[in-house]
Amino acid sequence: MKYKIIADTACDLSKELQEELNISYVPFKITVENKEFIDDDNIDIKELIEDMGNTEMPIKTACPAPFDYLQELEKVEEDNIFIITISKHLSASYNSANIAANEFKEKNPNKNVYVVDSESASAGETSLLFKMIDILDKEDDFDLAIGKITEAVKNNITFFVLESLDNLIKNGRIKKVSGLIANVLNIRPIMHGVEGDIKLYEMNRGFKRALSKLADSLGKVCDDLEERVLFISHADALEKANEFKEKVKELYNFKDIVIIHTKGLSTGYADHGGIVIGF
Repeated sequence: MKYKIIADTACDLSKELQEELNISYVPFKITVENKEFIDDDNIDIKELIEDMGNTEMPIKTACPAPFDYLQELEKVEEDNIFIITISKHLSASYNSANIAANEFKEKNPNKNVYVVDSESASAGETSLLFKMIDILDKEDDFDLAIGKITEAVKNNITFFVLESLDNLIKNGRIKKVSGLIANVLNIRPIMHGVEGDIKLYEMNRGFKRALSKLADSLGKVCDDLEERVLFISHADALEKANEFKEKVKELYNFKDIVIIHTKGLSTGYADHGGIVIGF
């Protein structure tokens, strides 16, 4: 099947991978105090991290509008189009994409468009994107492909560990007192995605210990790791990402392990030093 995939920028890809896979991005916007960052190829991630660290104000994010998706859809020549978004429980991006897809299909009844709620973000969304590509490269029937992608969403796994809880505290995702106590005690929770929402998996003291425990846990949550690719997104934490990769390689035999820097949106919430994995 000839197809095109459009993604929001909750999906972490390097520019090289984006071009190689022919993925079109529809960007989020991130505001730090009065400065707006557009999550496209021109975003300065280091500047974003620095600005976040210099303010007590929460960051604000704006998902792509239906018009943004519609503009991208109108550029597509292929008849089969798939849009992948961050979990609908975390953002309105999925709703925006659906509004645009419905309007586009009214004007282009011969085109097939399907919006995929990744039920994830960051490395989890990247992992699902690669599973979609594998399915679409093998499946010629649009509806059968949708069924297989739906199963892939259910089987996709996402975890993350944050070095800094500051942005979660600022944005009210963690109560301020609880978050400050956690910071003082060096508590670093392992979080995971459950049906598109974020849940606590395990509490640990210290970031390195949390990453080590996370590596130990992978075999407990999945019994076919050798058939999967592990994606590791990091927010300016390449050394930690590499250490985690080496730990995982000692324990398991993933098909491949890919390390990617977070894009702007994931950097905003993972914050400086955060690690997100998807497989």
